Amino acid sequence: MSNRNLEATWSYHETTKHSYSSVRSSAHYLDWSNQPLPFKIYRTLPAMSLLPYQTGHPTSGIAALAAISQACVAAAGEVSVPDLKALAQILYFSAGITKKKTYPGGEIYFRAASCTGALYEVELYVVCGHLPDLEAGVYHFGPADFALRKLRAGDYREVLLRATGGEPSVAQAPLTLVCTCSYWRNAWKYQARTYRHFGWDNGTMLANALAMCSALRLPARVVCGFVDSEVNGLLDVDPRREVTFSLVPVGHVATGPAGCRQEISPLRLETVPLSRTEVDYPAMWEMHQQSSLSSEDEVASWGASTGLTARSMPVGQCVSLLPWSDDELLPDTIEQVIQRRGSTRQFAREPMTLAQLSTLLDRSTRGIPADFLQPFGEHLNELYLIVNAVEGLDPGAYVFHRRKGVLQRLREGDFRNQASYLGLEQELPGDASVAIFYLADLPAILERFGNRGYRAVQLEAGILGGKVYLAAYAQRLGATGLTFFDDDVTRFFSPHAKGMSAIFLMAVGKRAKRQ
Repeated sequence: MSNRNLEATWSYHETTKHSYSSVRSSAHYLDWSNQPLPFKIYRTLPAMSLLPYQTGHPTSGIAALAAISQACVAAAGEVSVPDLKALAQILYFSAGITKKKTYPGGEIYFRAASCTGALYEVELYVVCGHLPDLEAGVYHFGPADFALRKLRAGDYREVLLRATGGEPSVAQAPLTLVCTCSYWRNAWKYQARTYRHFGWDNGTMLANALAMCSALRLPARVVCGFVDSEVNGLLDVDPRREVTFSLVPVGHVATGPAGCRQEISPLRLETVPLSRTEVDYPAMWEMHQQSSLSSEDEVASWGASTGLTARSMPVGQCVSLLPWSDDELLPDTIEQVIQRRGSTRQFAREPMTLAQLSTLLDRSTRGIPADFLQPFGEHLNELYLIVNAVEGLDPGAYVFHRRKGVLQRLREGDFRNQASYLGLEQELPGDASVAIFYLADLPAILERFGNRGYRAVQLEAGILGGKVYLAAYAQRLGATGLTFFDDDVTRFFSPHAKGMSAIFLMAVGKRAKRQ
């Protein structure tokens, strides 16, 4: 089974690391004349506009900090079926265009969730039975015109149920969001490292989607275990260019789809080319192939993995977190926060409060409903922090023990310069109040999940980072996701982080006022 050939992941991970020398020796440049389109456009399919559902309906009224930390679970016998208005809300606040900026060279359309390089390589599809105001079918969501396009008519949920090996959340979901990623759209800038970005960018989008489902009281779950070829075939995507990365069943019904096996025929639908030419980076395609699941038995085996061994308990100097209670949460709704969220481009060197940091850490790490995070509340990533300016907390390097709700101080001191260096020599993590590094025990994760674990750990880091984005903006702070010098991050936090691998980086702080 290719999923157990762990050398494939280690080869990809090592060859795509950033280092001081690798960044300086790279001859890569951005060919602006060949920049890929930010949208997937079907040439012939008619559009079903969702614009009537974008405005004019009441918001959920749920505070953002509550939405990102709560997961809706269906009670026995409960029926939760989203109508087209709810679906439109989920799609808009996950992947819709929320801002537009005009530049001398053209326009940039910013989406609801952050994405590396604002290249938006993640596509959303909907596979549903009959919903209020929407016929059963397979649909593609087009952010450009905020519309659905029907790829297949009929109820194809049985295909997803079979592909996931009978996953209960898929069996009982009236609809499932299918997230795919397009290689070239991101690789144009980031080359082979793009496969890591698939997890980050899909994850930040899923943080929004899960929060919206929570606010709308719709059960939702992230599913990473599925037979890749079956889902790709249902969507009729070319796996050398676009691949399925995750599924999100939404809602709950008493009876699942009919059990009859459906044959999937190719659609051969024409789409507009992303660029004049595309450059192939075989390393990322090979990484995806080696982490693909090829049968229902392999899906069942992947999902039956045992839990991870708990890491060390806090020792030495620890600081207890002081998060706000439910009654103290700021009232800004999840919709308001997503609408104003951005990626901060300059931080003021001013402190945030310990309560703000505590609330951010607490609310972003309470748990993610996912098939690879069992029991609920388990994490694959550990959070290490460089604290630059937090009132009530000494500057230094820390590790977050979420089960105990404490920060363990590893080293005391001013590490702004080190934070900037680790963040690929960018000023942002040094100027921010705090830089949050996500590190993971890759050997243990790969032993548990096989190569598929590499997808899972990147995706979880993206979801956690997406929650940090929302928790920061809910508190009127700024945040941005960053890349890093891999091995230097591990060395900085060692010996505590010895054997860990850097996965993601978020910087949080007060935004600098525009001059």
